[in-house]
Amino acid sequence: MISVMALLCPWRFQLSADTVLLNTPLHALHVELGARMVPFAGYSMPVQYPMGLMVEHHHTRAEAGLFDVSHMGQLRLVGPDAAAAFESLMPVDVIDLPVGKQRYGLLLTDEGTIIDDLMFVNRGTDIFVIVNGACKVNDIAHIQARMGTRCQVIPMPERALLALQGPKAVDALSRMVPGVQKLVFMTGASFDWQGADLFITRSGYTGEDGFEISVGNSEVDAFARALLAQAEVKPIGLGARNSLRLEAGLCLYGNDIDTTTTPIEAGLNWAIQKVRRTGGARAGGFPGATIVLGQLDGTHPLTRKRVGLIAQERVPVREHVELQSLQGVKIGEVSSGLLGPTANVPVAMGYVDAANAAMGTVVNAMVRGKAVPMTVSAMPFVPNRYYRG
Repeated sequence: MISVMALLCPWRFQLSADTVLLNTPLHALHVELGARMVPFAGYSMPVQYPMGLMVEHHHTRAEAGLFDVSHMGQLRLVGPDAAAAFESLMPVDVIDLPVGKQRYGLLLTDEGTIIDDLMFVNRGTDIFVIVNGACKVNDIAHIQARMGTRCQVIPMPERALLALQGPKAVDALSRMVPGVQKLVFMTGASFDWQGADLFITRSGYTGEDGFEISVGNSEVDAFARALLAQAEVKPIGLGARNSLRLEAGLCLYGNDIDTTTTPIEAGLNWAIQKVRRTGGARAGGFPGATIVLGQLDGTHPLTRKRVGLIAQERVPVREHVELQSLQGVKIGEVSSGLLGPTANVPVAMGYVDAANAAMGTVVNAMVRGKAVPMTVSAMPFVPNRYYRG
């Protein structure tokens, strides 16, 4: 059995005696369901429920798991200049995003490193943005300072956020909210449930088909209970969320990307659309553009890259473990790692120097003084199953 803390290295906290944690609107439900609560991003959050992390992970892969992600930040950008203003902060195409479409974005420093990653949707009347919970205060302040004179930046603390993930998520949700089955991956629309206003996107953080649901704080408890009454749905905590996203090859902010990494070092080239690249109609114009575009077109050589790693021995390799060449020279460090419950092998992500980043390269992870050989491998470690229609 894998221990809770073995899976949850990213969420080890040392709290002072006077630390006050916030509760999401579903706190009472988590306690009622017997969740083990831990501090995360300033909130008391469920790390696991009585059935345990491994069962939660496998249930999400096979059926449907319900995650409380209400610690995430939600905001609206409103005004005729909102898209152009938001595009000025990120190396992605905001202006041309069609109504109803969702996109992954990256807030950057002036040095081209990552302040946060986020998701946004063009809703026609506004741009709806979701940012990471641990970063939301700074993100909103950054957005307000950089573009608040060009449009309205409206935080939405009155809204909770749920994620329903897994191959049977569509069956469970469409019974309650007819029409959601028409959404495809990275699209969103407004819906109604018993008078409650919902905004739903077909997206998530597990590599499975699924939905993220923005719902009012006053309605979320009833809505979550109705979802949990569906035969396919079980509550899932942060522990399984971490193992699912790692198997899916998805970055965790603070581990795999942060203000020391650029999008190109992180292998997020796909997130930068052609129109923002060198030679594109709206190339550059975002913070750190010279560095990022230089790394993208090869004029600014990369010194390191994020890679996937699979251990050749059944030894879990955690974040911060040193990576060495077979000659014993330090070449990088693991950023996330665990024994993948579905992959059934130890998997990890890490940064290595460019000379050791090619697929098939064998490196050593130094685990408590023991060299554990790992092979640089393609990601995701478990095939993604997004619904694209």
